[in-house]
Amino acid sequence: MKFENSGLENQTVKLSRLDDMMERLGFVRAAQWDYERVTYDRKYVIKEGTYYLRVQGYAVEGDVDSRYALIKLLTPILGKHYYPHGVEYGEGEHFPSSLVSQCQKVLSQIKSELENIKE
Repeated sequence: MKFENSGLENQTVKLSRLDDMMERLGFVRAAQWDYERVTYDRKYVIKEGTYYLRVQGYAVEGDVDSRYALIKLLTPILGKHYYPHGVEYGEGEHFPSSLVSQCQKVLSQIKSELENIKE
């Protein structure tokens, strides 16, 4: 499921600030990066299954490994995990409304924090 019009699309932010903010909001980057892209996941385990809210971005300046990159964010997505195959983000998936609301709230927090760190 895509969270269109979240206000995060096309926002740019320094990677070091993004890492700090996303960690504080419960997201994990771990090994989810290469020199040009980053992926942050926040895990939700509820009775219907395991879900991941994913925020992705790519470097428009610098390299991700240097922590001095400028990252442009993409549209956030929500997916359901199916063991052992992985996470499905397809339109045919059902996402509980309470989970979608939680995700929208977190995305609003990200947007608000991004507005506060604009330079």
